[in-house]
Amino acid sequence: MKELTCLAIFFLISTILAILMIVAGFICQYKKHSEIKNTTYECGIIPFGDAKIKFDIKYFNYAIAFLIFDIETIFLYPFAVSMNSLGLFAIIEAFVFVIILLFGLFFIINKKILRWM
Repeated sequence: MKELTCLAIFFLISTILAILMIVAGFICQYKKHSEIKNTTYECGIIPFGDAKIKFDIKYFNYAIAFLIFDIETIFLYPFAVSMNSLGLFAIIEAFVFVIILLFGLFFIINKKILRWM
């Protein structure tokens, strides 16, 4: 019961602190509006053109595929470091993980996401 009381106090204090930070942000904000303040910051250069540009979706697909495989490689690094001390079950789990990654790679290849043109 003592643990639940401590947990409830923790949630109460964190909620109060979050609300206080939001209120402090509203109180301390800079309220003077001007044309210069509302422009896009471009290192002191006067903005030109429209900020809305056409963005090809293939670049987004490349970025997502890179992030997925990059992060999964980071997850495999601790396994590679401690491979000698792990049991057979952990090794099988790692191979299942790599098979799932290969399945994702074959899916991306079949959807032709990696084609440049």
